[in-house]
Amino acid sequence: MPRVDRERFEELVSDALDEVPPRLTAAMDNVVVLVEDRHPEDPELLGLYEGVALTERTSDYGGVLPDRITIFREAILAICETEEDVVHEVAVTVVHEIAHHFGIDEETLHELGWG
Repeated sequence: MPRVDRERFEELVSDALDEVPPRLTAAMDNVVVLVEDRHPEDPELLGLYEGVALTERTSDYGGVLPDRITIFREAILAICETEEDVVHEVAVTVVHEIAHHFGIDEETLHELGWG
């Protein structure tokens, strides 16, 4: 398992977000990206989107807390052998969770190679 401290890991998440095309980041609405060590109920989970996908929001949507994308540092580190693996897995996980924000489901993500 590579030794990537929390600060460096957060930089990798930020770098991955910077790689998302500006047209998509401009369309993201009311969402925050966080880093946690592990999901308390599913410690192998790499990332999690919690919220109301853009495709499911109605005119009643408003006054709600931001959607949350959480990237789980220790879970990602546990499946990686090198820092390069971590960079790749963080990027894939960030894109995967952003896709959920846009209403793309697991099956479609797997079909597109972002499983």
